[in-house]
Amino acid sequence: MSEHKDRLNALRAELKSRKLDGFVLPLTDEHMSEYVGAYAGRLDYITGFTGSAGNGVVLLDKAAVFIDGRYTIQAAAELDPALFEHHLFTKLPLLKWTTDNLPKGARLGYDPELTTVGWEDAARKACARKGVELVAVDSNPVDTVWADQPSEPMAPAVPHDSKYAGQDTREKRAKVAAELKEAGADAAVITMLDSVAWAFNIRGKDVMNTPVTHAFAVMNADETATLFINEKKVTSELKQHLGNSVQVEPRDAFYDTLAKLGTNGKSVLVDPATNNAKVFKTLRDAGAKLIEGADPCILPKAVKNETEQQGARDCHIRDGAAVSEFLHWISVEAPKGTVDEMKAVQKLWQCRESHGGLKDKSFDTISGAGPNGAIVHYRVSEKTNRPLKVDEIYLVDSGGQYLDGTTDITRTVIVGTPTAEMKDRFTRVLKGHIALSTMRFPEGTPGMALDAIARRPLWAIGCDYDHGTGHGVGSFLAVHEGPQRIAKYSSDIWLQPGMILSNEPGYYKEGSYGIRIENLILVKKVEENTEREIYEFENLTWVPIDRNLVEASLLDDVELKWLNDYHAKVFELVSPHVDEATRNWLQVQTAPIMVM
Repeated sequence: MSEHKDRLNALRAELKSRKLDGFVLPLTDEHMSEYVGAYAGRLDYITGFTGSAGNGVVLLDKAAVFIDGRYTIQAAAELDPALFEHHLFTKLPLLKWTTDNLPKGARLGYDPELTTVGWEDAARKACARKGVELVAVDSNPVDTVWADQPSEPMAPAVPHDSKYAGQDTREKRAKVAAELKEAGADAAVITMLDSVAWAFNIRGKDVMNTPVTHAFAVMNADETATLFINEKKVTSELKQHLGNSVQVEPRDAFYDTLAKLGTNGKSVLVDPATNNAKVFKTLRDAGAKLIEGADPCILPKAVKNETEQQGARDCHIRDGAAVSEFLHWISVEAPKGTVDEMKAVQKLWQCRESHGGLKDKSFDTISGAGPNGAIVHYRVSEKTNRPLKVDEIYLVDSGGQYLDGTTDITRTVIVGTPTAEMKDRFTRVLKGHIALSTMRFPEGTPGMALDAIARRPLWAIGCDYDHGTGHGVGSFLAVHEGPQRIAKYSSDIWLQPGMILSNEPGYYKEGSYGIRIENLILVKKVEENTEREIYEFENLTWVPIDRNLVEASLLDDVELKWLNDYHAKVFELVSPHVDEATRNWLQVQTAPIMVM
C-alpha cells in the first residue's frame, strides 16, 4: 500500500500549495453517477477503496473514508489503517468528522462538479458552525497529482432502436416538453447519463457495465434539445437518428450554454438531487430563473412501457438458461475441488455469451466462496481468489446487459452438506423473499413501506442485513436505477406499474458465509376488480433456488406452494433453452418439495 502513501503525500503537498487544509473526495463524477469511468476513480486512486459507494476526506494530518454497512469488511481489507480511518456514515457523518478535526480558520476544499447543492449547503452550514471556510476549487487537485490519469473514454454513441426502446426520441421530447410547460420552464438541464441515454435513445460504452455515453443535455419546452457530446463520439448514423430538432454541440460548451440561458432570462428546471453544484452556480450567476424539480426523464424512464416490459421478460428467460447451465456446472465441478471464484466468473460469462444477444455484464460479478460471500459487494481478485470448498456456501450475484433488457440475479448454493444454521438462515431469507414477491399493496405505496416485510423472518431471531431490499433496474441501462427503491430509508416515490425492482433479502455471517436470494420483479395492476387500485409483483427471474439449503419445516403451506409453483415455472420456461445435461439437472432441482 506504499503507493497510496505516496499519492496521499502528493495530494497533501498540492493542498498546501493551494492554501487548503483539507479536500473532500466523493465517489462520483460530474453526472452524479454511481458507477464512474476510470478517469473519475479519484477515491480509489488516493485510498485504494474500490467499493461502488463511499466518500473520503483528506486533511493535512489525517484522512478518512465513509461507507455504508455493505462495505464494512471490504474497507477494512482495502484501506491501510496507518493512512486512513474508515467509518459508517450513519454513525459518524463525513462533515462532523471533518469539522471536528479541522481548526478554526481552516480552509476545506471541494469540487463543485462532484457535489450537489444540497451537500454544498449542508457543508457550508457545518463549516460555519466551526469557523471553517468552505472553498470551491476551479480544478480538482487529485487530477493535478494523478500523472497517469486515464483519459475520458471516446467510444462512439450509438442509436438504440425503438423496437427495443418502445418509443422514439421525438415522443420522449414531447412528453418532457409538456412537463416543462406545466412547470413554467423554458428548458431543463439533464446531466444524469442514463437520463440522457433514455431521452435520446442512445447508448455507449463510456462506463464499465453500463451502456451510457458521456454527454449533457438541455431539453426545451418547444420539443427541441441540445446534446453536448465530444465530437469524436458523433457519427453520421447518430446525427441522422437524432434528427433536425436536436442540436449537437461540443461537450466543453455545456457550461457556456447554461450561462447564455441565464443571460437570456430563461426559466430553467434544475434537479437538486442530480444536477451538480456547478450547474446551479453557472445558471444563477448568469441570471437564470431556477425552478427546482425532479429530472423530468427519471420517472418515465423508471416506468417501463409495454415493449420494455416484454423485453425484460424475454431477456430473463435467456439469462435464466445461462445461469441454470452455470449452476449445473457448479454442481458437477465444485465438489471435485477444481473450481475457484475466478474460474466460476469466467464460466458464467461463457454461459451467458453462448445464449446470444449479450452486450456486456450489468456489473462486476460477485463470486464469493465461504467467508468471501459475507462481503456484500465483494469483487474477486488474484489476491483474494478462493476455491469453492465442500460443505461451504457459494454466493454468486451477476447480471447481463441485453438490447432488450438488463438482468440482476443472486443465487446461493451449498457445495456439499449444509449445517442446520445455514439452512435456518437461508430459509428465513427465502421466507422474506417470498413475502415480498407475493405482496399486494394499494396505489400510493412507496417502497419504504414494504421493506420490513422481507426482513421480518430474520428480525424474529435478532438478525438483519445492512443493505436495501430492492433497487430499481433500467432497460439496457443502469442496473441501479431510481427513483424507486425498497429500503429502510428510501424515497417517497410511489411504486407504479411498469417499474422493475430487485427483491434481494440476505444474511451475512462475517468470516463464515453470505446468503442472498435475488430476483427481479415488475410492478403491475392486479387483474381482478378491487375496491381500490391494487398492485402486485410479476416475477421476471427464472433460475432454481437451491433446495439443499431449504429447511422445508420452516415454510408454511403458502410459502411451500410458492416455491413449488416457482420451480415448475422455471422448468417450463427455461428447460427448452438448455442442453440435455442441464435439463436433467433442472428436472431434479425443480421437482416439488414435500414436507413429511
